[in-house]
Amino acid sequence: MRLVTYTGAFARRIGVVREDRVFAVSTPSMEALLAEGAVGMARAAEAADTGTGEPLADVQLHAPVTNPRKFLAIAANYQSHIDEVMASMPGYVPPEYQRWFVKLPTSINGPYDPILMPPESEQIDWEVELAVVIGRRCRRVPAERAHEVVAGYTICNDVSVRDWQKRSPTIMLGKSFDTHGPLGPWIVTPDELGDPHALRLRCLVNGEVVQNGSTSELINNVWEQIAYLSTVCTLEPGDVLATGTPKGTGGSMKPPRFLKAGDRVRCEIEHIGAIEAEVQRERPA
Repeated sequence: MRLVTYTGAFARRIGVVREDRVFAVSTPSMEALLAEGAVGMARAAEAADTGTGEPLADVQLHAPVTNPRKFLAIAANYQSHIDEVMASMPGYVPPEYQRWFVKLPTSINGPYDPILMPPESEQIDWEVELAVVIGRRCRRVPAERAHEVVAGYTICNDVSVRDWQKRSPTIMLGKSFDTHGPLGPWIVTPDELGDPHALRLRCLVNGEVVQNGSTSELINNVWEQIAYLSTVCTLEPGDVLATGTPKGTGGSMKPPRFLKAGDRVRCEIEHIGAIEAEVQRERPA
């Protein structure tokens, strides 16, 4: 199934997409639906089987998860990205262990909403990533059972403000500007997606392919990431985990290349689809 948060003819709702129509599911939020587990998924399927729905072309899609308790991302999880960072930043030391950082939930943006370029920086970069959405409250999940706690997968553009990323020992600030966490266009459930470790992913800027990789390149796979994180904290329905990006980021190019107002950024992942946004200058307060 493909689960969405959308605004159609009525108020904002949660729905399930089937072919070219979206069918409303009675629930207060995506997080609440996911917390129902198998019961919630059965209700979503029933809504598509029995409802009339609306044309998908007539609705506005929002980020499928808009208010997760946790929005976390792993750094340096593709060797190709590590190699390009080492080439552009002499002295960079790759992490010995999984290196996680927080993207504040206020950074979450819709799949087609503008990415705002803050007046404080000209170093706005792109990062296409597979994102995992947690479906069960869990702690200390062994890697061999991690698939049991996944509700589905979506696309993330881990937009990064590179100079702010370097301003402190942690990179949270450079990863958390408002609108710098586009997600979508929907959550694809595991039964429909298949193997999360065999997906092509690409990023295009103004139609030019700048990133082209595969999740088969992940250093720490999805199951290992969930096992590692759940050792530390309880994961909850709706939590979003961005799994890393392959080579091709603008900050590692020679010379560096950053987004500017008017650019269009498209992130694609096989079996999920694409998100696309225009970069716009943010007006100072």
